[in-house]
Amino acid sequence: MKKRIVILSCIAVLLASCTPKIASNTPATAPVGPAVSTAEQLAQGKTIFENACGRCHKLPDPASHNPVQWVGIMNSMAPKAKLNDEQHQWVYDYIVSVKK
Repeated sequence: MKKRIVILSCIAVLLASCTPKIASNTPATAPVGPAVSTAEQLAQGKTIFENACGRCHKLPDPASHNPVQWVGIMNSMAPKAKLNDEQHQWVYDYIVSVKK
């Protein structure tokens, strides 16, 4: 029973993080579309993703979400990971560049 509650709670948090905020003072910084980072920046994005994101939780499979879903996830998680706008962009570009 406890396991079921934990799983349902995790799903609820994930779904809440994917929904766009109706009124927000901070604009979305990660674009939807092709990566704009260089190969070096993508490599830095991978490193940041593995280190900053992996510090708090198991890393999700980048192919598990589409680019639009990653915008919502990144916009909610980047502040928690203390990523600046540039790092946010690199991580987003790395994630959406990973092929299924």
